[in-house]
Amino acid sequence: MSKAKGSEFSPNDYIVYPAHGVGQITAVEEQEIAGIKMELFVISFAKDKMTLRVPTAKAQSVGMRSLSSPDIVDKALETLKGRARVKKAMWSRRAQEYEQKINSGDLISIAEVVRDLHRSDDQREQSYSERQLYEQAMERLTREVAAVDGSGEDAAQAKVDDLLTARAA
Repeated sequence: MSKAKGSEFSPNDYIVYPAHGVGQITAVEEQEIAGIKMELFVISFAKDKMTLRVPTAKAQSVGMRSLSSPDIVDKALETLKGRARVKKAMWSRRAQEYEQKINSGDLISIAEVVRDLHRSDDQREQSYSERQLYEQAMERLTREVAAVDGSGEDAAQAKVDDLLTARAA
């Protein structure tokens, strides 16, 4: 199947959709919606058992992008080695910032959230909302690292965990 008109994406490509993470384009189909014919990307998020349809004309404006390059993955992993930067702002404000970074789809921003929210065994316990944001960011990060490396998610998870524990030591 050929690439959609004027698009950098084609079926079987892995892409990043900012609000959902890594997905795979399974098809490009035409549908009539409210009397208007539209060309749509059909994107499958297997892990979430979800299918999303995005108009090809809107793909760029919603922030859909190709997987990060290996250079950007390396920069993101390098970010994990840095010191956690936790602002002294109220938790609700920080949580909002973390949520924005996660949903931006930017791999380095997601790595910053993982780094800032990571807790080693000797540190205080995370609150429920901290843990939720941390797990969401970690999942997005490891899925993209796995997709770029061609490794499995478990291998990517181990790689990220190793970097975080080495930093804490």
